[in-house]
Amino acid sequence: MSNTACGSLKTHPPQKADSVKSTGKVNAEIITGADQIPLYIDYIKGKNIGMVVNQTSVIGSKLTPSVDSLLKLGITIKKIFGPEHGFRGDASNGASVNDAVDAKTGLPVISLYGNKHYKPTPDDLKGINLMIFDIQDVGTRFYTYISTLHYVMEACAENNVELMILDRPNPNGNLVDGPILDTVAVKRTFVAMHPIPICHGMTIGEYAQMINGEGWLKNGVKCKLNIVKVANYNHALPYKLPVNPSPNLNTEQSILLYPSVCLFEGTTFSLGRGTLFPFLVLGHPALKGKYDFSFTPVSIAGMSENPPQKDKVCYGISLKDYSNTAIRDMGHINLKWLIDFYKVFPDKPHFFIAYFTKLAGTPLLQQQIEAGKTEDEIRQSWQPGLKKFNTVRSKYLLYQ
Repeated sequence: MSNTACGSLKTHPPQKADSVKSTGKVNAEIITGADQIPLYIDYIKGKNIGMVVNQTSVIGSKLTPSVDSLLKLGITIKKIFGPEHGFRGDASNGASVNDAVDAKTGLPVISLYGNKHYKPTPDDLKGINLMIFDIQDVGTRFYTYISTLHYVMEACAENNVELMILDRPNPNGNLVDGPILDTVAVKRTFVAMHPIPICHGMTIGEYAQMINGEGWLKNGVKCKLNIVKVANYNHALPYKLPVNPSPNLNTEQSILLYPSVCLFEGTTFSLGRGTLFPFLVLGHPALKGKYDFSFTPVSIAGMSENPPQKDKVCYGISLKDYSNTAIRDMGHINLKWLIDFYKVFPDKPHFFIAYFTKLAGTPLLQQQIEAGKTEDEIRQSWQPGLKKFNTVRSKYLLYQ
């Protein structure tokens, strides 16, 4: 598919990007793959379609769900497949989502995040001759939409179904950082699927090409891909998401801080789940008297029903004053908050929980922090792996 917009169909209003010194581009008009309907409408007409979508799968200035938009254009959609958080994006993190019937369209919704049903079955794909994947990612290894992508690709390859990807920008597309997943030391899970760093710096379309090209699908099968590219995009350009990608990433700040702050999910700390500003505050009840700032996590339906440190006053820091520009300009994952909190935490043996190794992708990061390594020393240990990854990544980039 070409990435040149054509026709007179109204698309999502182009975003004006910030001035970017590395490219010299100013006010570039970024147009998602989904918004370029004239590029793919004729190709999908007459086919029985399955769509892997959620609340981020929108088209046009009114942010109309792509399912609704395509149905109005006469496209035959047979089934909807929903990732973590569900088709409508209103399930909490980690919550099992059941199959259902969509009240608005009457279409069956197959959950790919319920009862370990991560992969479409042959029965799920029966009668479908084209799958469309249209979900907004945020560019980290542990954000599970790329894991759903893996299993959808594998199912499509095994059942001879083509997969069309309506590509969307990566809001953290300028970041390639963090330790590479150690596939020997860390058992593969839904948050640790592939040997990549925490931040991979790729769009869904690019990542799909890597999954295929590196032979990561079961038995080395290859998925037939058809990618509708984003227009006027490169990885240095800022991109503000028009719809929250999940319930707890509810601001642009939280999306940009997520690669750094999510590591606290592997500690006993609260990172703001159970508040209206998740990923923007960090704290623990044991730090009373050490920090003036405080917050109290509570149960919030659809966001965090049972958050860490629920109903306890947590003392720590707020990250709300960091501007989006400052976070982008940092250009790497911030380890300082993690290191600093470990130093002052009074119960160090219970600072980390087992989940930390899955998020970090290696047991080494915890060992380095416990040994008192500096941020620079830790970051230096990542460089050989990142250099190798960047060489592999370069083969699959669609946006230079």
